[in-house]
Amino acid sequence: VQLQASGGGLVQAGGSLRPSCAASGINFYMFNMGWYRQAPGKQRELVASITSGSTTNYVESVKGRFTISRDNAKNTVYLQMDSLRPEDTAVYYCSANHILRYWGQGTQVTVSS
Repeated sequence: VQLQASGGGLVQAGGSLRPSCAASGINFYMFNMGWYRQAPGKQRELVASITSGSTTNYVESVKGRFTISRDNAKNTVYLQMDSLRPEDTAVYYCSANHILRYWGQGTQVTVSS
């Protein structure tokens, strides 16, 4: 099983990024997918999730700014991040969950003020 995250980077406040996470070795369509983030000195938190049926959920701090989506044909989950703020700076991890949970390697997102 491999979850390959990419698409992070450095952006100014107010900008946008769209990380993606490509999965292999799993029946992707069966899995609930999530994006988590971990800032230095803080606990990892769930940012957004999307179920196998495409129901989405967001942490309050990103509602209206972030959009999670999935493409089952490409085994890929995306996180469209708009109106980025310096407090969004963190390593972003994707996760696949269906009985077992798998983690990707993380992608750094840095938002400068």
